[in-house]
Amino acid sequence: MTITDVSGLSQLGQAVTSPQSPEEAVLERVPTSHAGTDFVVRFTAPEFTSLCPMTGQPDFAHIVIDYVPDGWLVESKSLKLYLHSFRNHGAFHEDCTLDIAKRLVDLLTPKWLRIGAYWYPRGGIPIDVFWQTGAPPEGLWLPDQGVQPYRGRG
Repeated sequence: MTITDVSGLSQLGQAVTSPQSPEEAVLERVPTSHAGTDFVVRFTAPEFTSLCPMTGQPDFAHIVIDYVPDGWLVESKSLKLYLHSFRNHGAFHEDCTLDIAKRLVDLLTPKWLRIGAYWYPRGGIPIDVFWQTGAPPEGLWLPDQGVQPYRGRG
């Protein structure tokens, strides 16, 4: 069994306060011990919240992030705190979704990454936002994100 080097991490195993903004949040990474093997890492945030930049009202989403590492894994506590920092952040659905994806790509330089953000209705209209870096690696087993389109009550 290979032990991942976690030296240099500032949040794992520490009591930390929630960052007040995504810009203030510290995303950290650890080396993968399976370099050269294509595998999918999935993070699901079914209770993601942010604020409408116009009204200040809360917006809610179910976010699914899939990526294929190329040397680095995102440290999950730092990702949780980063996602939590959007609770005080006013931005449109599309901006939140793409900001999360691009920040992860900048941090990890993964072989591939996709994000599906399934936003709950605002004004009666749900908005779903999808983005990926390109085609997934050939031969990769990639499960469906498993989030049904919004159907209302019936």
